[in-house]
Order: sequence, then structure tokens, then C-alpha cells
Amino acid sequence: QVQLVESGGGLVQAGGSLRLSCAASGRTSSSYAMGWFRQAAPGKGREFVAVISRSGAGTYYADSVKGRFTISRDNAKNTVYLQVNTLIPEDTAVYYCAADGSFFLGAEERTYRYWGQGTQVTVSS
Repeated sequence: QVQLVESGGGLVQAGGSLRLSCAASGRTSSSYAMGWFRQAAPGKGREFVAVISRSGAGTYYADSVKGRFTISRDNAKNTVYLQVNTLIPEDTAVYYCAADGSFFLGAEERTYRYWGQGTQVTVSS
């Protein structure tokens, strides 16, 4: 069993930055790939953002965030991060981290077994 807790969301002006964190407890985080997804509004589907491999050596991003967002992890702290820069209003969403998926299927929700509760990011224009 893995528990995930996201933090770091907030209200930011367009062009600003945030660092989202996802702390994992339970199984050692270095044993699984982790990803970030976002949901712009209730009832809309979750959109893939980024995924990172178990070691951190492999990363993959959605085209919409490539060059602006950076995913990283600190396995000693069982934490994965999402640095979000040059934010635009379209980035407004609840951001979720997910764990225990396959890196090579990391863009697909169905590959993950565990999900956090989400953290809200709101970007004002």
C-alpha cells in the first residue's frame, strides 16, 4: 500500500512559478515510477502531465508543458516534485500525483495503482 500527499499548490499570476511536491509513504518510492496528472474542472478527465522512472533517469512530458515543467524525485525522501514555470491560465487545475505505474505506459491513468488527493493550482491572467 502506498499513500500519496501533494502540496505546494496555490494562486499565482501568469508567468509565475510553483514547486509541487508529492510525499509517498508505505512502500519505498524507488520501486515504482511516478507521474503527475491534472484535472481542469470537475467532470473533465484527468490530463497527463509528466512521468519519471524509478531511478529518476527517465522522464517524459505532455507536449503542452514541455520546456516549462520539470519532474524530479528524491528517493531518499520518498518525494517527487513538479517544478512548474512560466504558468499560463490554461494550467489552472487540480494536480494529482500517481504511483506504482509503468514508466513506458506513464501517460495512461490506468497504469497507476495509487493516487493522491490533489493540490489546486490557479493561474490568474
